[in-house]
Amino acid sequence: MSQFAGRDAVAPAVMVPDFPDLPEATVSRLPEYLRALHQLAQLGHDTVSSEALATAAGVKSAKVRKDLSQLGSYGTRGVGYDVDRLVQQIEQVLGLSQRRNVAVIGAGNLGHALAGYAGFPSRGFRISALVDVEPARVGERLYGIPITHLDDLAATVAAEKIAIGVIATPAGAAQQVADRLVGAGVKCILNFAPCVLSVPTDVDVRSVDLAIELQILSFHEHRRTRSALDGVTDGAVPHPVSHTPARKVV
Repeated sequence: MSQFAGRDAVAPAVMVPDFPDLPEATVSRLPEYLRALHQLAQLGHDTVSSEALATAAGVKSAKVRKDLSQLGSYGTRGVGYDVDRLVQQIEQVLGLSQRRNVAVIGAGNLGHALAGYAGFPSRGFRISALVDVEPARVGERLYGIPITHLDDLAATVAAEKIAIGVIATPAGAAQQVADRLVGAGVKCILNFAPCVLSVPTDVDVRSVDLAIELQILSFHEHRRTRSALDGVTDGAVPHPVSHTPARKVV
């Protein structure tokens, strides 16, 4: 038995529909569980407790049990969850039983990095198209993928059966690219441009703004620095920061 086995409640098996009505927060955590489960499987673990999975995914164990119960997985007391079965359930719910073709619009540094990322195929995605507007770039190949022109996007989407469009352009061009993707029938967009997109209600957009994430981290670092200046570490134990008393900053 795996050292990750633990005590989880016993419940009868439940058939789960392909599209259960899950809260958005639960959906956002499923990929974290899936990543952790793949890592556990690679290490040779057949079962995992909710506590161990929570630690691996960086969440609370009660949240893990609640999320997985909505998939019909309750674990077995003294054994835990079957890793392979849980992987299959999560992949089914996330629609990863079939590979999704992805088009990256913008073949600059970011687009180049995305096209060369080796982790996509193992997670159910294939970069099938690269799109740009620079005449000098159109016709080139990156990692075996030909770069096509934005004006030909509709034909590219149809030919490559694109399910997801990734916007890796400057902010000023992002809305035009989004409009082209929507016009070509793409309903899912991942936006790396630092801007808010306007799309129809039936189109899903996920945005990744690295500057915003850095600004949030800057807030936490600023707070730690302020606490240190106030003579407090981690908001609790006072300590001297020099040979002279610390002066409170106001």
